[in-house]
Amino acid sequence: MNILDTLNAQQAQAVTTTEGYVRVIAGAGSGKTKALTVRYAYLVNELGISTANILCVTFTNKAANEMKRRVRGMIGDNDTGLICTFHGFCVQLLREEIHAINYPQNFVVLDEEDTEAILKAVYDANGIKSKNYTFNQAREEISERKVHRNFEGKFDYLSFWMDLNIEKLKEEYENAVDLQEKVFLGYLYEQKKCYGLDYDDLITVALHILENRKDKRIKWQERMMYVMVDEFQDVSSLNYELANVLSGYHKNLFIVGDPDQTIYSWRGAKVEYILDFDKTHQNTKTIFMNQNYRSCGNILYAANSLIKKNKNRIEKDLIATKEEGKLVTHYHAKTMKEEAEWIAKQIKILSEKSLDVAILYRAHRVSRSLEEALIRNQIPYILYSGTEFYKRKEIKDVLSYLRMILMADDYAFLRVVNAPRRNIGKKRISFLREYAMVNECSMYEALKNNVEHELIRSTKADEFVSLVEKYKAVWQKVKVSDLMTAILSESGYEAMLRQGGEQERLDNLSELKQSVFEYEKTSGEETTLQSYLQSIALYTNTDRDEKEKKVKLMTIHAAKGLEFDDVFLCGMNEGIFPSNHVDTMEKMEEERRLAYVAYTRAKRELFLTEAEGVNDDDSFRFPSRFIFDTNKKYINTINELPKALVKGSENYIRANEEKIKGTKPGFQIGDLVCHKVFGRGKIVDIKEDITSFVIKFDKFETERNLSFRAPLEKVEN
Repeated sequence: MNILDTLNAQQAQAVTTTEGYVRVIAGAGSGKTKALTVRYAYLVNELGISTANILCVTFTNKAANEMKRRVRGMIGDNDTGLICTFHGFCVQLLREEIHAINYPQNFVVLDEEDTEAILKAVYDANGIKSKNYTFNQAREEISERKVHRNFEGKFDYLSFWMDLNIEKLKEEYENAVDLQEKVFLGYLYEQKKCYGLDYDDLITVALHILENRKDKRIKWQERMMYVMVDEFQDVSSLNYELANVLSGYHKNLFIVGDPDQTIYSWRGAKVEYILDFDKTHQNTKTIFMNQNYRSCGNILYAANSLIKKNKNRIEKDLIATKEEGKLVTHYHAKTMKEEAEWIAKQIKILSEKSLDVAILYRAHRVSRSLEEALIRNQIPYILYSGTEFYKRKEIKDVLSYLRMILMADDYAFLRVVNAPRRNIGKKRISFLREYAMVNECSMYEALKNNVEHELIRSTKADEFVSLVEKYKAVWQKVKVSDLMTAILSESGYEAMLRQGGEQERLDNLSELKQSVFEYEKTSGEETTLQSYLQSIALYTNTDRDEKEKKVKLMTIHAAKGLEFDDVFLCGMNEGIFPSNHVDTMEKMEEERRLAYVAYTRAKRELFLTEAEGVNDDDSFRFPSRFIFDTNKKYINTINELPKALVKGSENYIRANEEKIKGTKPGFQIGDLVCHKVFGRGKIVDIKEDITSFVIKFDKFETERNLSFRAPLEKVEN
């Protein structure tokens, strides 16, 4: 059968429109992944394009791996390494080009725990108290400085970081007086010591090389004949730049996404990139995919009616291909406990059909009463907020052993030198750290040089060094899975867990081994120790498959991209959802998009629940405006809302929106105003959708956009 025969007309158009700039507006459940993978196979099988010339990027390794699986089913055992995440692609590019910044090919990809270990080292070395400048504050500051462009369009830190040798960087760091500057320089110094790149570096360094080295840019532009970007509504400015640079020669850029599902502005996503794509890319072809294969009709009708309340969007309606199904259920409870108990009872009824149920909420704090109710009713559940798989101690330990073989950096060394115990405690670690500083070497080299030192001789350091050296000599000839098995055995790590009866940790190691086997099977020639470590550092908790049939509790953000038979959207109250942190209409529209995402996760039944009561700030709890935004004819309400509560809700929502807009009465186009800094000006436009005035001030040649909350006073002619 021809692969195009399995597609609807919209999907087939997306697949066969191969040249130029193509924007696909793909609604929830419209077969986006199917269209992407078939398009990839079409390029290979029908047009004869090599997989080495097709880049297909998405946002999670799980999505990338699913695409690879489907593509291989259509094109056979060809290399699909360029179906990956943005960060995964940057790792591949940097393996070839990292020498441009004087880094080795086997650089270390630093995950969140590694960056925290670096910060801890910097804080400890300088006596900095985290209560004065928290790790979170430091991480945000460092990330902001790394992705910031200066007036020349360059990343501020890169030229400084690359031009300074390690000794000069250390000197700058030690001489820094300002707290934030000292932490930033200390972080860069510790990074450079272990040849580490964090997530921000991966994309900024890749972009820096492409933008500043014409030979590298042309090489990669010519190689990437077709660039496809999944979930384009979620791209940040750096993702956007990367896609544009790589497609700059052949100009074949295919983007697919749903602006109604843009919910990540807090991490840099801008809905305008997909909304205005046809304005920024010449001769863009736009294709709508709006046939939904996931949800019953009434769920889609409810979702369509909700999202229509947003103004900043491309008009579209999801079209149902399934039966209409049941109306969306709205349950109004008197208390949170009653709300949770009702949900538990409904789940018991649903479990007679299946147990593919998710309880979604805006914030984790809502889960407490739900967990209590599920426990009382003996309903098994899994809470998606625990320790991520690849951050668990035993997983990090084993990966650090592998890093010792490849790089022997200080952070891997500190994790495993005493795991299992080798009698290398704080006193000996202090000795090794001081020796390393004086002799400008790694702590592992310090240990290797001092195995016979009187302080070290009585430990099992010689066994540790022998193990590392043994596999340093042969790692390039050994499969990663065999290397891992050998190290777990010969280091005594696996035996330590067995002796301690740590069965759950042993099970996790078994799952890790399985993941390595799968990696080797799918990566082909790319399966080297360095490629494995660099790719595994990019994995997150969302990349795991949960096979157990349990009720799943998670935030709506965590549910993005997932689907369930039945969905309970709970805590639907003003101040919770939408969040009480919303202070602009743009943010309110994003909250509504988040509700839309939650609605469209459900395949069979959707339940909206809320409860009366009092919030943390002693304010009365009103039902969410999103319930009122949803057309009543698609909702079956259990326990009708009291008329007084409805009236109070309407008043609260109206007052809240007026407060958010900050509209100043009496201002209109043509009014003369005075600003305390900019002086006298004239209002030439009022943008209600983004709550701003456009003002032409006398002292400026161009207009200024000012928020409705700006300090303006009306003046006479």
